[in-house]
Amino acid sequence: MLRLLFIWLEPTTHPIADETMWLMALSRIPAAHFSPFANYPIFHPPLYPYFLAAMNMVFGSLTAIKIVQVLLGSLLIPAVAHAGRRLIGLHTGLAAACFAAFYPELIWYSAHFWCETLFLAILWWGIERVLSADESGSVKTAAVAGLLLGLSVLTRETILYLVPLATVWLAWNRPRARWRLGATVLLSMIVVVAPWTIRNWMQFGAFIPVSTGGGLNLYQGNTTLTRGEVYDEYYKNEGKVDQFVFARAEGIKAILSRQPWWLFEKIRDEGPLLAEVDSLALIHIRRGAYGAATCSDYRAAAVVVLFPWILIAGATVVAASRLRLNRQSVFLVGLIVAYLLLHIATHGFARYRLPVLPAFMIMAASLFDHQCMEGRSAGRRALQLALVVALGLLWAPSLFDQAGDFGFTAAPTYEGFAPLCGV
Repeated sequence: MLRLLFIWLEPTTHPIADETMWLMALSRIPAAHFSPFANYPIFHPPLYPYFLAAMNMVFGSLTAIKIVQVLLGSLLIPAVAHAGRRLIGLHTGLAAACFAAFYPELIWYSAHFWCETLFLAILWWGIERVLSADESGSVKTAAVAGLLLGLSVLTRETILYLVPLATVWLAWNRPRARWRLGATVLLSMIVVVAPWTIRNWMQFGAFIPVSTGGGLNLYQGNTTLTRGEVYDEYYKNEGKVDQFVFARAEGIKAILSRQPWWLFEKIRDEGPLLAEVDSLALIHIRRGAYGAATCSDYRAAAVVVLFPWILIAGATVVAASRLRLNRQSVFLVGLIVAYLLLHIATHGFARYRLPVLPAFMIMAASLFDHQCMEGRSAGRRALQLALVVALGLLWAPSLFDQAGDFGFTAAPTYEGFAPLCGV
């Protein structure tokens, strides 16, 4: 209900930045008669563009698309509830579901044209089905999990590289026969993704599992060239496949040239961006998408959007130092770490942490489930202190920037937007 209400209560705005790119699907895909054998899409995965085009063909209204998106996106809430219950306990599941229902940033995304709203719902039902298959030993449930994870891959390709880890986890510490669960998840995911991979091969004559955007992100995220220089080099290559092959090769070359310190440098550079105390909703305001917003407007919106993230991240740090070490906690922490490492290898940005935000919510909610908590040993207190210090270091750059956006210090200039608040 909050998400539906926000569609009508949100101040007048208009699509900007990547939203305009997604909305190109409304004309391009119908113009190709919904045939996959067209040059669009290839830079991004296909599911969200096709979803937008299909909903527009049925309803012919951006508001109607938002309503459908809200209804589908709200399915994230029960998915988080069941995942939290299976991982930690009933109280954790209920608390995490409340976090997902009332989290302001997720409500904001549901009324805007970004793939995250659809992606999170599909992904977390896939994760929930993996956990259910592990509990029940059901091959059918594992197949459903794989199908859902396949659809999530066709929405954001990043998950493609995490599904094999779920396969290994399902078989961990189990009789040999339990490997069939992991194999079923993997094969079911391939069944969903393979037709699009074949389409790419037939149309472009190259092995492109889902999309070409990952090549550019790998190159841009690891080279020492500026963003403008990267694009200049990228577009010197004619054709989407040549651009993809070039960018991927240059990205790998840049990674190899930065060894052995590459990972540490990337954690230093991208970690603060993934954890940043900022949001695309606030960037939307700073870009002027809501018109002439005032400093008071920005400050109020920032408190509403950022305070929940600060609470969730802080509670996660406390919970991480107290969780019992078992298969469920390894799954939860492993999911967070593996996903964030993928983006550390490329780009960090507040939007990119959203897919594992429900995992942070479950971690934070575990504080309500005392049965899962370990004793406060000296080692665990030391771990908690280390995590608090690490989180503070990750937050420091963005907190300094927000002080400028709030008008307490000079506003940052790297975005190129006129500041709403003066010093």
